[in-house]
Amino acid sequence: MKFGKENGRYNMCIAIPGKMTAIVDENTATIDMGGICRDVNMALMGGAEESMIGKHFLVHVGYAISEISEEESEETMRLLKIMAGLEEIDSFENESQ
Repeated sequence: MKFGKENGRYNMCIAIPGKMTAIVDENTATIDMGGICRDVNMALMGGAEESMIGKHFLVHVGYAISEISEEESEETMRLLKIMAGLEEIDSFENESQ
């Protein structure tokens, strides 16, 4: 993970959870990440297979990097949404000062 401070703010690269919904080709699948669907490279998971449809993965820079449980996927997405809300609050407070 990349983590650092820039312009007085911390930045971090993260992986986003999502659910495989379709196969594009032997190494690519469509992953639904909170309603945003993207074609993702599945090579690190051994390729895209029919048996993977409906399973959950962490996606980072266009690659599925890990298979996770549905519960972990939902909890991670919930926490990311909370973090996004905190970012909006932080931006508003900084603009008000």
